[in-house]
Amino acid sequence: MRILLTLFLLVAPMAQAQNLQTTVVAGGCFWCVESDFDRVEGVLETISGYAGGTVENPDYKQVVRGGTGHAEVVQITYDADIISYDQLLHIFWRTVDPTDAGGQFCDRGDSYRTEVFVTSDAEQAAAEASKTLAEADLGQPIVTEISTLDAFYPAENYHQDFYKKSPLRYKTYRKGCGRDKRVKAVWGDKAALTH
Repeated sequence: MRILLTLFLLVAPMAQAQNLQTTVVAGGCFWCVESDFDRVEGVLETISGYAGGTVENPDYKQVVRGGTGHAEVVQITYDADIISYDQLLHIFWRTVDPTDAGGQFCDRGDSYRTEVFVTSDAEQAAAEASKTLAEADLGQPIVTEISTLDAFYPAENYHQDFYKKSPLRYKTYRKGCGRDKRVKAVWGDKAALTH
């Protein structure tokens, strides 16, 4: 009975949602992006994974070694009746350093780049408009690319919900990497979701 209740509680929010949408963003370490967006009202699920590359079904070692073209990403499922795509993008820009073309925070290299992946012309237009607004708000150029999503590959199970499974290790990593400190330095009081 307890297992059935737990399953119901996990599935119930998605079953009740009327306007389910998904989007994929790259914001450096996917553990952190997952942790940030799980806290946003209207976000129903986050899945860490890989996108933007040329290798099918890449694994973590391949991606961080480089050469696959993939970035660490998070697929975000949200109820668009509660939070809009534009609102999610507004939050995304303000949880990363979109001026850094070399990675994010202590994680360096192409696999840790920032990127917004779109699946339609409407999303492309919304993402471009959002980037322009964020650039004006920031007062400097944003290097984050906006690209068409060709494929999303879920990451290995041990990466999913890592911040919940290993909270001490996650908090130590996040603080040591300087993520929140840098986001605050870039965005000031416009930063979103810093811990």
